[in-house]
Amino acid sequence: MAEKHFNWNSFFIRLGFALILVYATYNPSGYSFFHWAKEALFGDAVEITPPLALTGVVLLIGWAIYIRATLRSLGVIGLALALAFFGTLIWWMVSIGLLGIDSVSIFAYVILFILAAILATGMSWSHIRRRMSGQADVDEVDE
Repeated sequence: MAEKHFNWNSFFIRLGFALILVYATYNPSGYSFFHWAKEALFGDAVEITPPLALTGVVLLIGWAIYIRATLRSLGVIGLALALAFFGTLIWWMVSIGLLGIDSVSIFAYVILFILAAILATGMSWSHIRRRMSGQADVDEVDE
């Protein structure tokens, strides 16, 4: 059952799990599922191991949960607005020199962080909207 009281800690927990999900799937450091799977599939010999398969399934489950919740709570328009907001924020940071586009690695980390922030917002949006408007979102009703 969902917690009745939503606070900043609730959001940061969702953000933490989103960051783990996003950065475990791919990150520029070379230590991610993407790099692990790429090496296993396109290395010297194709070697798909049970830990690789299990990790892939766990990440897919995490992505399915986060994407489904984000799409259901934000909707297509809300997701487009979130992408526009963060895209404009990045554009502004680049234009004032706060974020350089010469380092692809740093830029990738920023984009991945924003992706995690959007996913965490999507997971939290129903709680945030209820706090702001007093309206509750209900998808399923238990009788």
